[in-house]
Amino acid sequence: MIDCHKCEHYYVTWDKNFPHGCRAMKFKSKRLPSIEVRVNSHRECLLYKEKKPRKKVTR
Repeated sequence: MIDCHKCEHYYVTWDKNFPHGCRAMKFKSKRLPSIEVRVNSHRECLLYKEKKPRKKVTR
């Protein structure tokens, strides 16, 4: 199962009714976008792209 929280396209919206969003597919939903995609297309998300790790700042 795809974890949207690790996807580059995932974002949290300000809409309390639709708190999860996908920039790649341009939609918001109550459930995670990967779940919506699987329910509606019967396939895993094809636009999943893993986030690049953040660079650690050393001081």
